[in-house]
Amino acid sequence: MVEYENLKRLNSTFEAQYLEAFKNFCNKGTYILGEEVELFEQAFAAYNGSKYCIGVASGLDALYLSLIALNLPVNSHVLVPSNTYIATILSIVNAGLVPVLVEPRIDTYNINPSEIENHITIQTKAIIIVHLYGKCCEMNAIMEIAQKNNLVIIEDCAQAHGAEYNNKKVGTWGRFGAFSFYPTKNLGALGDAGAIVTDDRHMYIKIKALRNYGSHKKYHNQYLGINSRLDELQATFLRVKLNYLDAIIQHKAALASLYHAYIKNTQVVLPVIQRKREDVYHIFNVRCQRRDELKDFLLTKGIKTEIHYPVPPHHQVAYTDLFRGNSYPISEEIHQTTLSLPLSYSHTKEEIIFVSETINTFN
Repeated sequence: MVEYENLKRLNSTFEAQYLEAFKNFCNKGTYILGEEVELFEQAFAAYNGSKYCIGVASGLDALYLSLIALNLPVNSHVLVPSNTYIATILSIVNAGLVPVLVEPRIDTYNINPSEIENHITIQTKAIIIVHLYGKCCEMNAIMEIAQKNNLVIIEDCAQAHGAEYNNKKVGTWGRFGAFSFYPTKNLGALGDAGAIVTDDRHMYIKIKALRNYGSHKKYHNQYLGINSRLDELQATFLRVKLNYLDAIIQHKAALASLYHAYIKNTQVVLPVIQRKREDVYHIFNVRCQRRDELKDFLLTKGIKTEIHYPVPPHHQVAYTDLFRGNSYPISEEIHQTTLSLPLSYSHTKEEIIFVSETINTFN
């Protein structure tokens, strides 16, 4: 059986170092916002080329805290790709703002810069771009539009740790870069965790308070904050794994190149490869008009796959009223045809070749 992901197998690579780090963690006896969080924040900021990093409890909170730190007027509009994971939209709604869906490009699955200005109104204050599946958005064009229209850019980097556009890390183009360290990510924790990177010192100081009940000083609350602190233990594990992030990315890129080389079935649309982009292949997604048939076929051959994502945001029951009457055909096409193939640090070249050759027999 080729599993889609096996986290036990993946993390066994780091087990000895995790255990040593856990022992040191226990000896310190500090469990909330201690040295481990601070050291990880410094290391992750340096890795990304950012001045500051704030560890938080999840990727969703990283987006939410970025939005509320801006203190935008209630019901301000925030542009967001129409095919993103629901957490991106949830952060906007929870912040008292209005998500406005913008269609992606069918070849990259990322927000289409050519569509952005068609949705900008006097109420538009920000854009959350999503580097979906680990592929960089078209940052030069997006930044030009944002500067022209005085819009704040927040980068959803939940799937794009270490990805680069024109030799500049994602998360460092906009005001904020929001990251998730959910266990399946290229830089995955052993539980929920997230972070925000920024070069804005004022926002750095403010968000540090917002994540901790709105407090800079214990029992003194300057803002209406929340409890969203990066767990000290997760920071301990993330510090270990950060040392291997580039190796993880390189391994997955090598496996992705095998898919590109071996998959010959013309029913399957492979991820597009673009110049001046360093994709990190958090997810290796393909498209197939007979997606569900292909998924079932592969399972009969002992290959597990996933769908990211089966239901587009505008069809989610929770958001029926929010997007009622709007049409998003490109998003519909992506959600109906996308399929995620096994691609993990724990997978071998032999497994990827087997998956590829099995796909070639699908007819």
